[in-house]
Amino acid sequence: MNEGRTTCWLCTRPVGTRVELHHPVPKTKKGRFTVPVHPICHRAIHANFSNAELARIGENRAVLLQNEALGRFVKWVSDKPPDFHAPTRGPR
Repeated sequence: MNEGRTTCWLCTRPVGTRVELHHPVPKTKKGRFTVPVHPICHRAIHANFSNAELARIGENRAVLLQNEALGRFVKWVSDKPPDFHAPTRGPR
């Protein structure tokens, strides 16, 4: 990763000191490719989609953002600092 230049795959904000790698297609569904995401964004993805849904959607970020709750989340988090943290609801 290029320090200071890496952005979150979901919200496109720069990543901070804490970054996680997300498998757009879950490992349990044979996904190998990973993308950098903020921990809060990672939790938001998994709070709104099951692994089966993520496997069907694949690497198509635009489809994820069509989900009303996730779209609202990304809009809300867009002006937060890179290391912003807040509780998120658990997986469905």
